[in-house]
Amino acid sequence: MALKPKASAQCAKPIKVLVVYSPAASQIWQQSVQLPEYATVADAIDASSFAAQHPKVDWQAGGVGILGQRVEPGAKLQDGDRVEIYRGLVFDPKESRRRRARHRQRQKQRGD
Repeated sequence: MALKPKASAQCAKPIKVLVVYSPAASQIWQQSVQLPEYATVADAIDASSFAAQHPKVDWQAGGVGILGQRVEPGAKLQDGDRVEIYRGLVFDPKESRRRRARHRQRQKQRGD
């Protein structure tokens, strides 16, 4: 008969993660949190008091990531992870590329 491992929260080793958000290009908000080893990205954001400090920001709308890789809010964390809360885009990147291409085309036609 095999013994089952304990799934108790008391056995879980704590992990430390950093939650970061950049409300503007030159601003960074960050909060270090300690969580149980089975914690998720959503748990880290809740523990960081992000919602209280940024009540107008819907962190699920912009998406989240761990160390630059987009993940779901239910993704499991490891010790030392950096949870990133992304901002929504203020412009469409495809439209921006089209505008730059039109601008370059006009410059070529004028001989600039």
